[in-house]
Amino acid sequence: MPRFSHHCVPSLGTTGRLALTPKATQLVPAPKPPEKAPKLSVRGTPGGGSRSTPRIPADSSDGDLELSAVRHQPEGLEQLQAQTKFTKKELQSLYRGFKSECPSGRVDEETFTLIYAQFFPQGDASAYAHFLFNAFDADGSGALCFEDFVSGLSVLLRGTVQEKLNWAFNLYDINKDGFITKEEMLEIMKSIYDMMGRCTLPAPRDSAPAEHVELFFQKMDRNGDGVVTFEEFLETCQQDEDIMSSMQIFEDTI
Repeated sequence: MPRFSHHCVPSLGTTGRLALTPKATQLVPAPKPPEKAPKLSVRGTPGGGSRSTPRIPADSSDGDLELSAVRHQPEGLEQLQAQTKFTKKELQSLYRGFKSECPSGRVDEETFTLIYAQFFPQGDASAYAHFLFNAFDADGSGALCFEDFVSGLSVLLRGTVQEKLNWAFNLYDINKDGFITKEEMLEIMKSIYDMMGRCTLPAPRDSAPAEHVELFFQKMDRNGDGVVTFEEFLETCQQDEDIMSSMQIFEDTI
């Protein structure tokens, strides 16, 4: 069974600027990624519309989120603290970076895909970016606001093992029916191989995505019924030392 690896998740760099760096938990067997990926800003993101994001003063004394929109009232700082596992200072730092790099307060799928694709110029990242975007866009609005960003990041960086695995399962369960099918996992694997492109070492056979799917189901489909439930996924992952170790890697990233 190939080793499990990691790929991209939005994060804050040392400058406080929003960037996409190769740090997302990816639990499917994947080809070898590029050794270096550029830190990429999302400054100038197009968007706008009816939703906006909170405005957090750099030295806010009361910690309240100032509202800059009329139609959409974002959640307050205390509510975001209660809903995530970030401190007040971490949320303020995250928001400053988000607002600085995403002045419109929204990132649509087209923009997200363009940003993500620049990490993998040797391949086509559009399909995998689509799946990743949908995992972050929990409310299905078609755009990521600050709340979407920080909620997903909280799970990936500070969530329990079960919360992280639930997030990953939701990524692979494309139609959200509670099961991962071979067809869904094949779409995921093809998107990963397409994304890695020429940097995959050794060069994969055309049958490689399907072979990875078979390995995945041999490990995960415990009752052999042709689908993987969350219970099977959770139990198998919890018994895999490599996966459990990967769950802890980025807890102190921010």
